[in-house]
Amino acid sequence: MKKKVIVIGGGFAGVQLVRKLDKKLFDVLLLDRLNHHQFQPLFYQVATSQIEPSSISFPLRHVFHSTKSTQIRLTEVQRIVPSENKLETGTGEFLYDYLVIATGCKTNFFNNESIEDKVFPLKTTYDAIAIRNHIITVFEKVLHAAPQEKQRLLNLVIVGAGPTGVELAGAFAEIKNNVLPKDYPGIDFSQLTIYLIEGSKSTLSSMSSTAKKASGRYLAKMGVVIKTETFVTGYDGKSALLSDGESIPTSTVIWAAGVTGNKLEGLPEDVWIANNRIIVNRHNMVQGYDNIFAVGDIAYMVTPAYPKGHPQVANVAINQARLLAKNLKRMIENKPLKDYEYKDLGSMATIGRNKAVVDLPFIRFKGYPAWLVWMFLHLMLILSVKNKLIIFINWAWSYLTKDSSLRLILTPGKPFSRG
Repeated sequence: MKKKVIVIGGGFAGVQLVRKLDKKLFDVLLLDRLNHHQFQPLFYQVATSQIEPSSISFPLRHVFHSTKSTQIRLTEVQRIVPSENKLETGTGEFLYDYLVIATGCKTNFFNNESIEDKVFPLKTTYDAIAIRNHIITVFEKVLHAAPQEKQRLLNLVIVGAGPTGVELAGAFAEIKNNVLPKDYPGIDFSQLTIYLIEGSKSTLSSMSSTAKKASGRYLAKMGVVIKTETFVTGYDGKSALLSDGESIPTSTVIWAAGVTGNKLEGLPEDVWIANNRIIVNRHNMVQGYDNIFAVGDIAYMVTPAYPKGHPQVANVAINQARLLAKNLKRMIENKPLKDYEYKDLGSMATIGRNKAVVDLPFIRFKGYPAWLVWMFLHLMLILSVKNKLIIFINWAWSYLTKDSSLRLILTPGKPFSRG
């Protein structure tokens, strides 16, 4: 008789696990609040009107439409009941033999509720669309705004200079210089100021010194105002207050400053660490359980090479899921389990046209070659051939014309806007 595996979350880890599980041994139930897998590395391109949301969103039922042993339910998990091998959800209760938690992370506002209510996160396709709607609406407002109000509308603040923040800042700088003056000839875009606020000493602080220096230099040359060793301590919807005492009048604050795990009820508190990651062993088994696992960003695994846990990147999530699929089969066959060992394949970020940085285990480089590598590797991670082609065509068109035609305000009624 087949074992029942429930997977919570349709991100990189969840999708990869379901794909790799032996369907002759397991019946799989995939639970998610959304009906689609989201390709998070390209959210910033949706937010800046470079690609459409559908290009990086993949309906889960289509992804698994040829797999009869995989069922999908759109629901939110309310509680895990480990003593009964049961989940309580918004659509009823589900029993499992093995449970895999792949809920990923959400934006970390560091308990600042006043900021959370007023800034824009970028962790879902919906967030990216909201930013796009808001930014385009802001430029429409600038056309009829009072002189004293225009600068507030033309100040854009991005918090966090990791890959997401750097890529957003670079993309906005490019459309400021190449696209917006054509769409809005009545606006003086030399007044559009992009601020990048970072708490550490440099942009891309987790990457090599080559990447840090190059990214900062690229952004500064593109006109981005970079403020390092600075924090946003408050935002009232009209002004962003910085830790150095400066106040920036702005109607747009995009928060890319950190993540925290999507916590579930039902597991004991001692399996969670401070930023809501679940403590697992080298088999991704949750501490204290032999049939509950956690993979991807939500999992906190200590190894000799990574005493503080693995980086929260797609490569870790995908490879943990692949190994867990093999280990679950080995459990059924009463074979010893294999330990997970992360092989760091490197990191990268793009800053704009012909500008990127790449850190590989054996070489570090920047500029046009890095930009080509970044594009190729991201295309390879896209799930479907059709979407790879669509994105490639969009990129090629934008490269040749320095333009796109995707600046649509998509709202159910009146334009969405904060500020």
